[in-house]
Amino acid sequence: MSERAPIQEVNIELGDDVSKMLYEASKLTHQNRPGFLVEYHESFSGFRAIPGSVLKDADNLLLNLGFDGVGTKVEVAERLEDHSVVAHDLFAMVCDDAVVRGAEPVAIGSILDVRQLSDNEYTRRAVQELATGYIEAAKKANVVIVNGEVAELGDRVGGYFTPSSRLEKFKAFWSGKEAQNDRFNYNWGAAVLWIAHKDRILTGHNIKPGDALIGLAEEGFRSNGLTDVRKAMLDTYGKKWQNVVVDDLGESSLGRLVQQPSTIYSRFVTELNGGYDLETEPKARITGVAHITGGGIPGKLGRMLEPSGLAARIDTPLPTPQIIKHVQRLCDFANTTAYRKWVRE
Repeated sequence: MSERAPIQEVNIELGDDVSKMLYEASKLTHQNRPGFLVEYHESFSGFRAIPGSVLKDADNLLLNLGFDGVGTKVEVAERLEDHSVVAHDLFAMVCDDAVVRGAEPVAIGSILDVRQLSDNEYTRRAVQELATGYIEAAKKANVVIVNGEVAELGDRVGGYFTPSSRLEKFKAFWSGKEAQNDRFNYNWGAAVLWIAHKDRILTGHNIKPGDALIGLAEEGFRSNGLTDVRKAMLDTYGKKWQNVVVDDLGESSLGRLVQQPSTIYSRFVTELNGGYDLETEPKARITGVAHITGGGIPGKLGRMLEPSGLAARIDTPLPTPQIIKHVQRLCDFANTTAYRKWVRE
């Protein structure tokens, strides 16, 4: 019989430390909505709840959950060894999906699935960067964070490794020893709690001929179509593509250009629409919102317009980020394909 590989042990103590770091970071987000999320009782550590008293006109409110993840854009953070803006992509995905129907994102919970927690300086720095981004993204989205959940799943979570660390990992796996330069690999998913008032739901039925279509610019890739991006970069520039600087794209490396964090627009759109509290006056008349992610402008704009039976004419499109044009050329994608793959406006 062949010898079975040793089972990787879970670092319970470090796991507790990481959970505490994220949990403490989540506490700092409560100031985004004072009194909205409270510790139920001092004897129940971590038992947080939303008091029913904060929900005005509750009979006319709708509540639900939305779910999404940051996807394979995580690999770019792993390659750059910079995890400070990953939360911005995560929050943009879950929160911006909520506002397309007039809902207001209010609270987020997440689960950080890691391959392995190695007790070293790099892992602790990476988690600290994630926690800092957690706080910054929550402020931009105007949400509170309810938890700091982390799970160590071993090789169920793959991730990016340099060629040398792959070899070392393989040798260490069969010897039962930990690889010295193992990297912190993970996947991050989240759920958002949103609230909507029935009088401010955006169904698309109120869109009328002559309504203006306003585009909100994105500076780079959101968390969609990154598999095509990573493949194109790897095929063209090699295993260390993240460090390559292309003169036509400026002084930033390709890794930094691809890592450009998603813009979180949910707070801005909520302020325009007024949110779920009717005592908050809307700043504009909004009849429809589209979050341009997977499926691109044809798919997402088409979904917004479908109830009205109308079409839209985009006569002054926003400029496409140069990094997206560059990858489009590398992939040899037609404009129609690129529009469906990546956000352009």
